[in-house]
Amino acid sequence: MSQGFGQVEHAPEKDFTGDMVWIAEGAFSMGSDHHYPEEAPVHHVSVDGFWIDRTPVTNRQFKAFVNATGHVTTAQIVPDPKDYPGALAEMIYAGSLVFSPPPRVTDLCNFGQWWTFMKGANWRHPYGPKSNIKELDDHPVVHVSYSDALAYAKWAGKELPTEAEWEFAARGGLDSEEYAWGHTFTPGGKHMANTWQGNFPVQNLCEDGFERTSPVTAFPPNGYGLYDMIGNVWEWTSDWWSQRHEADVPKACCIPHNPRGGRMDASYDPTLPNIKIPRKVLKGGSHLCAPNYCRRYRPAARHAEPVDTSTSHVGFRCVVRKMGINDEL
Repeated sequence: MSQGFGQVEHAPEKDFTGDMVWIAEGAFSMGSDHHYPEEAPVHHVSVDGFWIDRTPVTNRQFKAFVNATGHVTTAQIVPDPKDYPGALAEMIYAGSLVFSPPPRVTDLCNFGQWWTFMKGANWRHPYGPKSNIKELDDHPVVHVSYSDALAYAKWAGKELPTEAEWEFAARGGLDSEEYAWGHTFTPGGKHMANTWQGNFPVQNLCEDGFERTSPVTAFPPNGYGLYDMIGNVWEWTSDWWSQRHEADVPKACCIPHNPRGGRMDASYDPTLPNIKIPRKVLKGGSHLCAPNYCRRYRPAARHAEPVDTSTSHVGFRCVVRKMGINDEL
């Protein structure tokens, strides 16, 4: 690898090639026709070569960014009431969504039973103001909005991946396989990712060893040497949300805000007509994905997330584009 690759203005380290993996250009079958409707249709996509972070961005890495820039995350800022018409005045405070397992559930469609918009929850206090990340340096940073992820990427001399880039990398060279490691969810009884075991959201058996997030290298890497492409935390991509894939899209070249991922004006949540917050595509599933709820622990799976929203199970990783494996920036 070229010694000049790591010489990126504003990069947090002199050389970050050891923390990234080169994904050579290629083609694959994107999406799935056998699961959730938003994953369809399966379509052929070609992707240019790019570098991608070996792991999700960790608390240690995000802390270095905040210390260097003084960045204040969305969860730490009191929202503007004008952006949320109809919101109760007592709900306008700095905070973020935290998963809180309920004692019982009456309707799995009502996620308000286990998500709490908690005052004082943010990346430094992932489970509320009395929690901290003192022993979580190697866990993925959470409670980051899209703009927070974008700010980190810019500072690091990187970008956020498109949905196509992310899914191509997640598959690890296994085109059309169900999971990032093959057709079997737990081959030989071995857990390959941090997901939920038990009856979500009231019973977590923790058979994989973790109740919430896990260190980013706790589970085996995929065929490209990438960790946590499935489970642990959802990851932001640069694509606007669309209800379905567009079939037979052209080559997924290096456009940070890829129009093939949907238009911003088409990404609004139709159930909230008065709140015009656009949504981006999340990929990878999280430690809250379970067989009885949100079976999105697969490369093809996707989910919509408003750009202003942060939660205790959403993080991100970055990419570097427009260079060959022997090129210099």
